[in-house]
Amino acid sequence: MAKFYVTTAIPYVNARPHLGHALEFVQADVIARSHRFKGEDVLLLSGSDENALKNVQAAEKARVPIQQFIDGNANAFRDLADTLGVQFSVFQKGSNTQHHLSSQKLWMLCEKAGDIYKKAYEGLYCVGCETFYLRDELDEHGECFEHPGRKLEKVAEENYFFRLSRYQEKLIDALGKDGLCIVPVGRKNEVLSFLKQPLQDISISRSNERAKNWGVPVPGDSSQRMYVWFDALNIYQSGVGFGLDEEQYNRWWPADLHVIGKGILRFHAVYWPAFLLSAGLPLPRTIFVHGYITVGGQKMSKTLGNVIDPFLLVEKYGADAVRYFFLREIPPAEDGDFTHEKFETRYNADLAGGLGNFVARVLTLATKISNFQFLISKKFLNSNLQNLIGETKQKIDSALEEFRFNDALRAIWDIIHFCDKYIDERKPWVESSGQREVIGDLVLTTFEISELLKPFLPITSGRMRKQLENKQVEMLFPRR
Repeated sequence: MAKFYVTTAIPYVNARPHLGHALEFVQADVIARSHRFKGEDVLLLSGSDENALKNVQAAEKARVPIQQFIDGNANAFRDLADTLGVQFSVFQKGSNTQHHLSSQKLWMLCEKAGDIYKKAYEGLYCVGCETFYLRDELDEHGECFEHPGRKLEKVAEENYFFRLSRYQEKLIDALGKDGLCIVPVGRKNEVLSFLKQPLQDISISRSNERAKNWGVPVPGDSSQRMYVWFDALNIYQSGVGFGLDEEQYNRWWPADLHVIGKGILRFHAVYWPAFLLSAGLPLPRTIFVHGYITVGGQKMSKTLGNVIDPFLLVEKYGADAVRYFFLREIPPAEDGDFTHEKFETRYNADLAGGLGNFVARVLTLATKISNFQFLISKKFLNSNLQNLIGETKQKIDSALEEFRFNDALRAIWDIIHFCDKYIDERKPWVESSGQREVIGDLVLTTFEISELLKPFLPITSGRMRKQLENKQVEMLFPRR
């Protein structure tokens, strides 16, 4: 059986999850489900990045022991996945001692290749990004583009460094031959542009003093802890047995797809493949890069008071309504905006007034016909409807190959629009010689739509099937 291994990014657990995490979880889940329905053996991995300095600082601010603090937030991410109907196969915690052993093996392989050395260093460090920046990589105010308004720390200490400069040409070659594919192509070009500049070696450890003795110990040097990005990226491997279970690792690695946000592209498309090349390990096959969610046109911020709690959103509207908004309204590879007004407009137009109304309309017609059997045949009498279903399946497959979730859902809703017109034209509520045939086609179409929706709206898909089987009419999405 063919395998498909997909991952989300590994979120920091210095705070509870937000809408951006929910978006990424849903996107990865749709991809995993679609491959699973093709009969492939699928593994969807996520986890918690627990060894970051920002986690230590957040725990200190909250006056909670570090492990207790990160466990609480890590559980919140797991709960969010469950709330959204996202099915993780593996959730790998960065503080897991087995993961530490795996990361130490990666370190030793890179060290054996001659790519790790120690030197004194002074630089500007962004705790938000957990990385050093050169001055020409900052904005006009000397601040990080990802975290404007946050002062960078001036750090001077002796650390271990990775010879990133050694892998410049190999990385360009891997991207050029699509040995590592980046989607969309604009993000690939962004990485290639970065790689045209001389690459600087990067610090991959922190002193125990600055790391507060938290994180993965550097092999052979008890005074240092691994840099969080060296450690956290390895969760993609430790979660499938690297250094722990060779058979499992060989089964799943390399990852077929990493799903990440645009702010961590460099770490995944430059640092991560360089570590793997150094260690003599296969590169992941594809990186899909999504944009950010803004709220009312502004970046989410506690200061602005515009942070949306995804748990409350699901509690009010249901998991599938939230999934639908993310997949249909947010451009897959670009930034997208959320407002409650946009959400309710999309909900009422597409879910309550579109899908929900159509299903209720069809089942109401069918149940009014005496002795009507809800036996779903595999043959349409209306060839146009049959052709449309076939074309839609092809459109969905093509769209998902390019992660165009919005186009896939648009194609499904085109079937609903076609059927609404078909009902108006044929008037199946009026007794006629073709009445049963028309309604039979509509019932079969409802079944086909439920099948097409499985990767996107799994709960709704199941409810549609149940209504067909039990001959019940219930509103899938009450109007708001």
